[in-house]
Amino acid sequence: MFLTADESLLVTATDRSIALVNAAAQAAADRLAHDIIAYDVSDVLSITDAFLLASAPSDRQVKSIVDEIEERLQKELGAKPVRREGDREARWVLLDYVDIVVHVQHSEERVFYALERLWKDCPELPLPEDAVKTRGKAAEHARLTGADGSGPDGGELR
Repeated sequence: MFLTADESLLVTATDRSIALVNAAAQAAADRLAHDIIAYDVSDVLSITDAFLLASAPSDRQVKSIVDEIEERLQKELGAKPVRREGDREARWVLLDYVDIVVHVQHSEERVFYALERLWKDCPELPLPEDAVKTRGKAAEHARLTGADGSGPDGGELR
């Protein structure tokens, strides 16, 4: 994915960081992650260039997404995380690749912690089309399973 002239003026993340974000986002999308988004945080943080956020409705799927991201980044870009946290509970797993930090959260944690609110002033990084298509999937899944307080047909549960 290439940045337009307007986007390249806003984004200060390195080419390596952008390549890692795109590979991780595609891996997450391939494992059916929800609401994949990435932010260029390089202007506000000195410890990393970008954050990638993704979520899933189950602990098992969180683990699957994390495993696929690790495998894909190792295979395609020779990158290994320097730190992996939250693996035991699989509610919020953090993969620190130094250049980027990947957060894969259970959908409930994603709503509760709302990391997007913290980074909303940072430029959003363009992602592969498959990753962009995941936007709104968490809300759709909640509606279909009744997890939002409504039944599968949108009517209220009693």
